[in-house]
Amino acid sequence: MIKSRRDLFKGLALAGAGAITLGSLPSVASGKAGIGTPLKGNIRHSVSRWTYGDLSIDALCQVVKSLGFAAIDLVGPEDWPVLKQYGIDSSMCNGAELNLTDGWADARFHEQLIPRYLQHIDLVAGAGYTNLICFSGNKRGMDAQTGLANAVKGLQQILPHAEKRGVVLQMELFNSKVDHPDYMADNSAWGVDLCKALRSEHFKLLYDIYHMQINEGDIIRTIRDNHRYFGHYHTAGVPGRHEIDDSQELNYRAIAKAIKALGFTGYLAQEFIPTPSTVEGKIDSLRNAVAICDV
Repeated sequence: MIKSRRDLFKGLALAGAGAITLGSLPSVASGKAGIGTPLKGNIRHSVSRWTYGDLSIDALCQVVKSLGFAAIDLVGPEDWPVLKQYGIDSSMCNGAELNLTDGWADARFHEQLIPRYLQHIDLVAGAGYTNLICFSGNKRGMDAQTGLANAVKGLQQILPHAEKRGVVLQMELFNSKVDHPDYMADNSAWGVDLCKALRSEHFKLLYDIYHMQINEGDIIRTIRDNHRYFGHYHTAGVPGRHEIDDSQELNYRAIAKAIKALGFTGYLAQEFIPTPSTVEGKIDSLRNAVAICDV
């Protein structure tokens, strides 16, 4: 089972020998896992692949379809054929990054990152997808302005190609307090400054609500003030990164309403780690989370 984002970006086989397959999910196949009523269509829902890593990619596609939406986050080229078989969008593509710590804010990694991203932009565009994730990486003693200048210099070398191919690069904001110590893009202000410096509609921020609640809070005001720079959203409960129900401190229904009111047309992806021990319980958690955000 995938237990963390670090496991995902180390290249573990998500649909490996121990993964639960379609045949193991008779209730899903029969439609019992469905939400019961059609989704409203105001929010484009998705779910992060790694948080359901004990399901095969086929099984997760079936679950997603049964719940009434059609997108999975953080899927690489090896699984895109399966998504296409089910009519599922790869709402946030990955695979170009080195890892979560060696990123665009450190110029030492540009020589490796630039050709990887240029190639992956072509892969994403060729598959008919739009979003490609990227990371600032860690500070390693750098001040924020140096990291910003480095990121601008590096990203400017791939953005023209992304613009040409219709791909949007999305840099994820992480908290540096709990999960990702020393991460450079650990606040929305740094990310917004990067967007302003790059001045491209093909570079946005992946605003992870869980991470930013930990590092800075003031979620709805931040979204309202900076929504033009936010191209994608992730959810998870605070504290603990589990279900987004009333067991945690954020009001995700209110957050989803704020996002809807701003006319957002991108994806809101569930990225909480489900707590139930059974597959059926984990699917229930996803169903409930989608219902909370379906405003």
